[in-house]
Amino acid sequence: MPLESDEEIAALLTKVQRIALVGASAKPERASNRIMKFLLEQGYEVIPVNPGLAGQLLHGVPVVESLDAIEGPIDMVDVFRNSKNAGPVVDDAIAIGAGSVWLQLGVINRPAVERAEAAGLQAVMDKCPKIEIPRLGLLKTAHDS
Repeated sequence: MPLESDEEIAALLTKVQRIALVGASAKPERASNRIMKFLLEQGYEVIPVNPGLAGQLLHGVPVVESLDAIEGPIDMVDVFRNSKNAGPVVDDAIAIGAGSVWLQLGVINRPAVERAEAAGLQAVMDKCPKIEIPRLGLLKTAHDS
């Protein structure tokens, strides 16, 4: 069962520090670009993942080609892929030992979430951290950092 309650989601967002953002885009109009910028502003370490942009900088952060190219532990894999293509990303998140997976708004893949949970990962489905963080009162202001 993916995390649903405000308490569960707030607890996850509070403990997470390193986020791999799969499907990062260099286009400012894309949700993944705006949400990466927002997460960085909130103090998270965000590693953009996109094989087509690997080696480039996105919001000052080097883009990597795949989850397994990231050194060190990943607390959350934020998935900006369509529902069908989210499954392999979740499998990669399991393979690298990520702590959790977050399927973005509109991304629904129950079998993938069930695999993640069976492997011990926490999972959120069909939600957006840029919506949840302010809604749950977790927004950091400039003087907080």
